[in-house]
Amino acid sequence: MPAATPRQFHLNAFLMNAGHHDAAWRHPRTQPERITDLSYFQELARTAERGRLDSLFLADGVALWGNARYNAVGGFEPLTLLSALAVATEHIGLIATVSTTFNEPFHVARKFASLDHISGGRAGWNIVTSGNVAEARNFGLEEHLEHALRYERAAEFLDVTKELWDSWLDDAPLIDRERGVYSEEGAVRPIEHRGTHFRVDGPLNVQRSPQGHPLLVQAGSSEDGKEFAARYAEAVFTAQQTLADGQTFYKDLKSRLAKYGRTPDQLKILPGICPIIGGTEAEALALADELTGLQVPEYGLQQLSGMLGTDLSGLPLDGPLPALPEEQDINGNKSRFTLVAELARREQLTIRQLIARLGGGRGHRVFAGTSEQIADQLEQWFTEGAADGFNIMPPYLPGGLDDFVDQVVPLLQDRGLFRTEYSGRTLRDHYGLQRPAGRPGLSH
Repeated sequence: MPAATPRQFHLNAFLMNAGHHDAAWRHPRTQPERITDLSYFQELARTAERGRLDSLFLADGVALWGNARYNAVGGFEPLTLLSALAVATEHIGLIATVSTTFNEPFHVARKFASLDHISGGRAGWNIVTSGNVAEARNFGLEEHLEHALRYERAAEFLDVTKELWDSWLDDAPLIDRERGVYSEEGAVRPIEHRGTHFRVDGPLNVQRSPQGHPLLVQAGSSEDGKEFAARYAEAVFTAQQTLADGQTFYKDLKSRLAKYGRTPDQLKILPGICPIIGGTEAEALALADELTGLQVPEYGLQQLSGMLGTDLSGLPLDGPLPALPEEQDINGNKSRFTLVAELARREQLTIRQLIARLGGGRGHRVFAGTSEQIADQLEQWFTEGAADGFNIMPPYLPGGLDDFVDQVVPLLQDRGLFRTEYSGRTLRDHYGLQRPAGRPGLSH
């Protein structure tokens, strides 16, 4: 009997304009003037593919994130950009955020099926429900939908989208020129969905794609978010500050899968980490301090106010946080609110110190050290039940990604923790996930 294949990391490159640190755009190693330059992102994508990473990921919202006076914000719509990156790469997966609150299932099903065809089976969808009132106000609403209602809508949205992807049989295009038949009767059929939030006839006007369904990714860690992930997600991007918190989240989410008829290996959990890499630990810490020194307090204060659902303007930066609302009273990102509030309480941080701590990862873990120390941290979380892989968030670009690919990845490969070559063609192959079967075919 052949030996079992050793468990290995999954690595995703989370690309964000000049880098994840909110002061990255001010650092001389970055190129903020290129964030609407296609060739810039093509270079980043090729770097991630050179490292044999599973995927790259573009976050998105339908409002301007942050104050454009103080940060290099804005940029490309992600699905448009990923279509261009698909033809500049061959293997790496291409994941984009799209909201279920401010879209319709038919639009989303059509766009991701198209990207999956264009890329040869490398598309992935990071499913969000949106949590920012500014987004609602770009769509004619004064307030965004209540948290639980957003997830209720998202569940029906996913069901409809999957039905649309399956409205074509895999072998629907028969292409019988002699008989003049492109597809047999019944190979393409309407879905006739009638639900609480959506009425969709279908069928989709795109043939079933190479992966059947693009990889489904989710990033919420609230109770509603975890239940949604357990039911639908195949990969989860999460923010955990400590190994113990990571282990708790990992065990909790995996334990929820059985009720939906799923097994633990059908869901990959990838905590985010912002690695600040130096030739020595002192060099890495100095770079971290340098980035902190470039922060614009007005920007950090605005971001922190949004995370905590509390207006902090006018408060002394060197004082403590004021009294905060309870999580149940937050109608935005509940899990990020709790993470930030608990970090401030646990370490008794002032507002200025909290802004500094959040500058690199907005709640994701930031770790400064040598490439060996970074590799050790990743290995520990992976082997001690806190992760199936990692969402790598370079603090600055392009150098932060270059350093990770050239210095950390080879160490992981030497330890047998990460691939040295791609063994499959699709994003599902990279993540070790099966292709959804779709509906039964016709007998020709």
